[in-house]
Amino acid sequence: MAEAVRHDKTARQLRLLSDALDSGRLGPVRRLVNTLSPAEIGNLLESLPPAKRTVVWGLVDAEDDGEVLVHVGDDVRESLLAEMDPDEIIAAASDLDIDDLADLVEDLPDTVIDEVLRAMDRENRERLEQVLSYDEDTAGRLMNPDIVTVRADTTVDVVLRYLRLRGELPEHTDHLYVVSRRHQYLGRIALQALLTHEPITPINQLVDDEQPAIDVGDTSQEVARRFSDHDWISAPVVDDNNILLGRITIDDVVDIIRDQAEHQALGAAGLDEDEDLFSPVPRAWRRRIVWLGVNLGTAFLASSVVGQFQGTIDQIVALAVLMPIVAGMGGNAGTQVLALMVRGLALGQVGASNVQTLLWKEVRVAAMNGLALGSIVGLATWAWFGDAMLALVIGAAMTINLLFAASAGVLVPLTLKRMNLDPALAGGVILTTVTDVMGFLAFLGLATLILLR
Repeated sequence: MAEAVRHDKTARQLRLLSDALDSGRLGPVRRLVNTLSPAEIGNLLESLPPAKRTVVWGLVDAEDDGEVLVHVGDDVRESLLAEMDPDEIIAAASDLDIDDLADLVEDLPDTVIDEVLRAMDRENRERLEQVLSYDEDTAGRLMNPDIVTVRADTTVDVVLRYLRLRGELPEHTDHLYVVSRRHQYLGRIALQALLTHEPITPINQLVDDEQPAIDVGDTSQEVARRFSDHDWISAPVVDDNNILLGRITIDDVVDIIRDQAEHQALGAAGLDEDEDLFSPVPRAWRRRIVWLGVNLGTAFLASSVVGQFQGTIDQIVALAVLMPIVAGMGGNAGTQVLALMVRGLALGQVGASNVQTLLWKEVRVAAMNGLALGSIVGLATWAWFGDAMLALVIGAAMTINLLFAASAGVLVPLTLKRMNLDPALAGGVILTTVTDVMGFLAFLGLATLILLR
């Protein structure tokens, strides 16, 4: 429901914006754009064709430029950066937190990167270099090194005076982190605990040491899962020696979850979640032709199976009419299992310990669906063509194909995962090939054996 409201709001904003742009009145456009959050501005920019996008981007408040660039896909970001001069890019980058700047900096021109680094003080430059030293999609790349730490051998009064002297806290600060003299993570203290205890209370009496820290090498998927499991607002990040390096906050985790959902949805179609909706035709063509070429190859494979039964089809024309039903139902059933598996793998719910149980469960479900749907299709075929044996053949073929579809839906993503390939991206093509080939082979093979004997 909330997502539908968000989509309606975006559509309404886009309509108002387009009407104002078409009328040539930039004043209302500027007012509308600058009442939105950076994320909303980014969403609107991605919804506009290039010409209108350029106009709107020029009207965005300069203070929001950096945040907007972080909230758009790579392709759109590239087009927006092309509209900015180096001084504007440097100013936009200077307003970002270290973790957000790490996402942006590698997309900047080399000459601008040097200027951005020179404009930073030594401490922040070292923090940025530290974050960039970690692999993408890891906790180290997600963390913000800007954290507030305290020692266990102080009191509430000392910490509160330190916070007042500091003047401000990093965004989404709900806890302070307690560290040892060697900067090892010992636990955390909620801000509300500092405000509700006597000033003379020792910090070591308030430390919550039950929240485990996130390892700097953990994947972004693991980070998102742990935040979801524990309802964290923020979490500390440590290295192998338990040295506190930074923290990850809920706003970054929301971005991870959204990116994962977009990747699964678009990856199944062979598309990149960062692709610009209005990307230039040549670029879109180059990206899609490879994937379509792979699909074409698998289609020829399925067609070659059909070609082996040319004589059977010539004698029983009804087979050509019924073939798509068998293959299509297998593909749909396999896609259901594949979607569950991709989700389970992403959440860490599927592994060697439970895959046999899962496979056996899906095979039984497929058998029940095959018998039920096969009976329905068989009866419909009998009524349509008046041939009881043809009805038996299609019912049996459908059951067989659903069994293969269920097995492939479980085993294909697991195999791809072990080969370090993306199940969301490649699983659909392989699954479709399996269900098409096995559907045609089962149906036409049984027809040859039973109907032409």
